[in-house]
Amino acid sequence: MATPRQRAVRIIITAVVLLGAFSTLFFAMAQKDAQFYKHVNEVMASPTQWYGKNLQMHGFVDGEPEQLPHTLRYRFHIKNGGSSVLATYEGLVPDTFKAGSEVVLTGQLQPDGFHVGPNGIMAKCPSKYTPSDGAAARGGD
Repeated sequence: MATPRQRAVRIIITAVVLLGAFSTLFFAMAQKDAQFYKHVNEVMASPTQWYGKNLQMHGFVDGEPEQLPHTLRYRFHIKNGGSSVLATYEGLVPDTFKAGSEVVLTGQLQPDGFHVGPNGIMAKCPSKYTPSDGAAARGGD
């Protein structure tokens, strides 16, 4: 029969092993899905180092996005800080995706441009999130 001290040691060892296993699993999964978040000008300063890597790129849609006829394929430029890159995407786009929209794209940079992955466009329309004058006067409700 185990003494209370031996039981306490076994419980502590079991807890440490389980905590270590769960921590290792968590960090392994988090690293696998980690993506870089960069602005267009940061990436385009040295584009070859980013080729083929999964990343998120932040910028603004430069001009009207071009939708290829009878498809869900889009071509558009995104810019930030004086740099611009051609982006391509196939799929449904958010309602706020238009010229001048602030976007975060998820995909890969290739020599021919940024290839946006499935569901890889997050767009924000600044005016949609800015309170109107009346809402500001009422306290922002």
